[in-house]
Amino acid sequence: MWLALGMDMKRRKFIAFIGGAVAMPFAVRAQQNERIRRLGVLQPWAKDAPESARVEAFLQELQQLGWTDGRNLQIEYRWETRDLQKAAMELVALSPDVILVDTTPALSSLHQATSTVPIVFAQVADPVGSGLVASLAKPGGNITGFTVFDYEMGAKWLGLLKEIAPNVMRVGVIREPTSTSSIGQFGATQSAARLFKVEVSPLGGQGSKDIERTVSEFARGSNCGLISVASPLIINNRNLIISLAARHRLPAVYPFPPFGADGALISYGPDAIDPHRKAAGYVDRILKGEKPADLPVQAATKFELVINLKTAKVLGLDVPPTMLDRADKVIE
Repeated sequence: MWLALGMDMKRRKFIAFIGGAVAMPFAVRAQQNERIRRLGVLQPWAKDAPESARVEAFLQELQQLGWTDGRNLQIEYRWETRDLQKAAMELVALSPDVILVDTTPALSSLHQATSTVPIVFAQVADPVGSGLVASLAKPGGNITGFTVFDYEMGAKWLGLLKEIAPNVMRVGVIREPTSTSSIGQFGATQSAARLFKVEVSPLGGQGSKDIERTVSEFARGSNCGLISVASPLIINNRNLIISLAARHRLPAVYPFPPFGADGALISYGPDAIDPHRKAAGYVDRILKGEKPADLPVQAATKFELVINLKTAKVLGLDVPPTMLDRADKVIE
């Protein structure tokens, strides 16, 4: 009896061992057979630019959602490039499952390169007006994402400039003439010019030489001020523009809050990190089978006003107390 019982127990252990040995290869094979998804990332600025923090925030949120580069995700990057169309075509040729992109010019290049690869944008001004999506609620096609500016922001920047420097009568707007969003923001600033009793002139161009030349010529007049609209041209030349404003003693308003730490007098715009975290959620949903056409375009909800009192002092400007009260950050 005891012998039979012992043999029965050994038989059960052997069966359990065999069952585990058979099950393990299945588990290993299932893990090995998990398809690695491919993500494309198109960014119009340098990899070491401060704006790269947005991509880092995106990747951190993506990892929280279960996607890790080198494990179940392969990421292909295209950073600062003078030929966005070429970079867009290179990414599309890699057949990614989805692409993350920033700025209207970069998104426009992808829009021309593909109508099938899913695209999520995180920094675009007016995707409807630019013809990139059908509507915010129902984008249709292969593109969706998160807007950060509307064209009316131009009027807001003009109002801030007149509030801190009431004597300004001539306003130079640094913009990128080939960018749809730059054109729209400049147009909104022009429309508000009569309300604020100022004359608005377009400045800037295609690169740093155009910026330096047009700003220097504009600054020869009196009672001048500057506004920089949101575009890659502004981001890639931020230090030049801030230094030109200081050299010519021009009060200036900028579209990105982080510029305040670099000496910008006033910066007002959306929190650029938040939409990138949200974009990770859209990428996750697309990788799990949802369609961009079914994901509504969302507008920015967090805006920041940054005032640099050191720059104001150098320019001889007294910042109104009501303006300081509204500021999210004051640099002293």
